[in-house]
Amino acid sequence: MDTSSRAPAYLRAYDEQLRARPVPGRTAERVGPVLRVVSDGYGQGFLTYRDLGGLDGAELDAFIAGQRDFFTGIGRPVEWKYHGYDRPVDLPERLTAAGFEAEEQETVMVGEAAALATSPVLPEGVRLREVTGRADLERIREMEELVWEADRSWLPDLLERDIAGPGDRCAVVVAEAGERVVCAAWMRFHEGTDFVSLWGGSTLKEWRGRGIYRAMVAYRTGLAVARGFRLVQVDASDDSRPILARLGLEAIATTTPYVWVPPTV
Repeated sequence: MDTSSRAPAYLRAYDEQLRARPVPGRTAERVGPVLRVVSDGYGQGFLTYRDLGGLDGAELDAFIAGQRDFFTGIGRPVEWKYHGYDRPVDLPERLTAAGFEAEEQETVMVGEAAALATSPVLPEGVRLREVTGRADLERIREMEELVWEADRSWLPDLLERDIAGPGDRCAVVVAEAGERVVCAAWMRFHEGTDFVSLWGGSTLKEWRGRGIYRAMVAYRTGLAVARGFRLVQVDASDDSRPILARLGLEAIATTTPYVWVPPTV
């Protein structure tokens, strides 16, 4: 973790304002130190917390198994969002022993919205546009499936729900070249906090390296400033982290999703 500059202050704000924060419009309950959310966009629940309150050893193993068994009982997958500074230090091994599988590690990055909200610079012939309609959300799905070569049939429902609310409202932006969607990204405004979070940013292969992702960041942070939000947070992949660092966001932690998928799902 980068502890220079504003990173420690950003980490404190992230812990206090975002971790284990109940999200309006989601079905959630407090189970010991964990917030258990069972209503997510495409059927996946998640478990989040600020800390585990000293749980360790056999007691922690039983708690992990209990959450796994709860989601198995309702037939839904669940994500345990692990941060690199969580305790105990052997928590990843305990999650793995309980059957959770680690996905790719990401880096939590935070920056000042006002500093990031520059005028977007786009390649000739490309425009940015906010979208809300189902037809545009389906076009985003098609683009995402080309990029990732994987099913994204759940995505239009997720975005449609988050645009409409209730809950932290979502704004969705596309970059278009003519009638073609070449990149899509979205953001969530976390009401009652200083934060917006940025998501997406997938870009068609032939359009990468031309500044579209950076323009998407600039455009969305402008929306954040206009609505009175001060901080921007991103769970950055290894591909996007260098770009975001050059723009001025700071790395404050790593995060790894540990996912349990019930055998019947």
